[in-house]
Amino acid sequence: MDATTKILVVGDVRGRFKQLFQRVEQVNKKAGPFEILCCVGDFFGEEKQNDELIAYKNGFKHITVPTYILGPNRKEHQQHFENLTDGEVCPNLTYLGKRGVYTLSSGVKIAYLSGMEAAVGDAAASHEFTKADIGAVRNSCLVSKNCSTEYRGVDVLLTSQWPYGIQEKENTNASKLISFLAREIKPRYHFCGINGSHFECPPFRMPKDETTQFELCTRFISLAEVGNAEKAKYIYALSLKPVDKSRLLDLVQKTTNEIECPFIGLDLSGSISKNETSENRQYFYDMDSSGNRKRQGNQGGKNKRPRIQQIDQEKCWFCLSSPDVEKHLIIAVGERFYLALAKGPINSHHVLIMSTKHIPCSAQLSPEDWEELDKFKNSLRQFFKSLGQAVCFTERHYKSVHLQINVLAFEEGYAWKIKHSFEDKAEEFNLEFETLPQLTSAKMLPEMGPYFLAELPDESTLITRQMKHFPLHFARDVFCSENLLNCDEKVNWKECLLEKDEELAHVESFRKAFQPFDFTDDDDD
Repeated sequence: MDATTKILVVGDVRGRFKQLFQRVEQVNKKAGPFEILCCVGDFFGEEKQNDELIAYKNGFKHITVPTYILGPNRKEHQQHFENLTDGEVCPNLTYLGKRGVYTLSSGVKIAYLSGMEAAVGDAAASHEFTKADIGAVRNSCLVSKNCSTEYRGVDVLLTSQWPYGIQEKENTNASKLISFLAREIKPRYHFCGINGSHFECPPFRMPKDETTQFELCTRFISLAEVGNAEKAKYIYALSLKPVDKSRLLDLVQKTTNEIECPFIGLDLSGSISKNETSENRQYFYDMDSSGNRKRQGNQGGKNKRPRIQQIDQEKCWFCLSSPDVEKHLIIAVGERFYLALAKGPINSHHVLIMSTKHIPCSAQLSPEDWEELDKFKNSLRQFFKSLGQAVCFTERHYKSVHLQINVLAFEEGYAWKIKHSFEDKAEEFNLEFETLPQLTSAKMLPEMGPYFLAELPDESTLITRQMKHFPLHFARDVFCSENLLNCDEKVNWKECLLEKDEELAHVESFRKAFQPFDFTDDDDD
C-alpha cells in the first residue's frame, strides 16, 4: 500500500516567524515527520515585525520543515519577494511563485495562486492576479493528468483570497476568478487566508464536465492568523495519498454532511469568457478562440515576468561579452542567442543554445527572446532530420547561473525510446515528471524556483520541480544509458574534455554541415 504524505498548512503569519516555527517544530516532533509546510495569506508583517526572520537568514535559528509561501497581497510587501535566487528567502523557506503546480516526490499535487484579483480593466500590479494567471494554473493541472484515466482533480489548492460563493455576507472581498479555478481543477482541499478567521465549510462536490464524469469532493478551509487573540485555528495537518494513486471508490464515496456546490449557478460572465469554461475544453496557453497561438508582449504592465537578478556579465562564463567565454566553441551567433559546442561533449553533435546576455532560465525570456530561441530549435530540428536523426532539448535551472539548453540528437529509430529512458531514470532517482504540450511561451514554465525539463522529439515536454538534491548529470545519465547511447563513461562531462584542436575540428565540421539551416547566416547577408 502506498504511504501517505503529511502536510501542514498555516494562515497569515504577518511577521510572527518565531511563534510559527516553534509551533511547527512541536507539531513535527509529535505527529510528523511532515514533508512540507505551506503558508497562505500575508507571510510578512509590518517592517519591525519582520526582524524575527533575521536569525533564520543568518543561520542562528533553523526551520525544521521545508516551508513554501505565497506571494504578496499588498504593494508594500512586494519588496520582500524581489531579487530572490530560485525563490529562496532563507534556508528551508521558499517563495513558490505567482502561480503554478508544485508536485511533491510522493506525487501529491499542490496548485497555488498568489495575490489578489486585479480590478477589471486596470493594469495588474505585482501583487495581483489576472484571468491569464487563472488560465495558466488550470492548464497546468489539466495537462498533467494521467492520459490513460479521466481527470481526478488535484490534491490541494492554495490561495490567499477567498472564492466567491462562500459566506458572501461575511466576506465581501472574494474572487469569482478563484471560484472558476476551483470549479475547473477540483481540489480535494482548498486553503485560504486573509480574512483573519478559521472557517471550515461542509464538503461539497464539483459538477461533472468534459474532463471527468466523476463528481469530485472539495473541502474548503480558511485559517486564522498565527498568534490570534481568539486562539482560532491557524494550523492544519493533512495526511494524503496522491489523488492519482487513490482508489476511485474513496474519491466518489459521498458523506452525510455534504452541501450543494456553492459555485453552481454563479454568473461568471463578467470574469470568464465562454471559450474558457468547462463547455470548451481547449487548453488556452496564449491562444485565441480559433486555436492560433499568439505571442503576447507586456501590454500596459500586465503579466510581467519576474525581475531578472542583475549579474555582472563580465564575470559570467557564458555571457557573450565576458572575457572568459571560450569563443572558439561558438558555431553561430544570433541577436539574442548563440550556438556552441558543449564542453565535454557526448559526441560531435552535442551542442548548447545559450543567451548572449545574462538570463538565468527560459522562464524569464521575453516574447522576442522566445521567438529567436524557437528559430534556433527549429533550425536544429531540420538539420538533424536531414541526417536521419531526432533531437532532444534539455534545460536544468538548478545550480546554474546562465540559461543553457543542451541539444543532443539520436538516430530516428531511437526517438520513441527517449521518453521511456527519462521515465526509467526518474524512477531510479525517485523523481516525478509531468507532461506538458509543446512549449510555446515562457508563461508555460514556473515563474519562480528551479526546474528541469526535456523537450522530446514529438515536441511534448517532461518537467519536474523536485530539485532538492537533483542529480546534476541527470540528462547525461539518460542519454548515456544502455537504452540510448550506451556510454556510461561519458556521464560526467569532465571525463570527456577534448584538446583545443579537437574542439576546433568539431566546431568547424558542425558549422559547415549546419550552414544551410543557419538563419543567423542569412541575417548577416
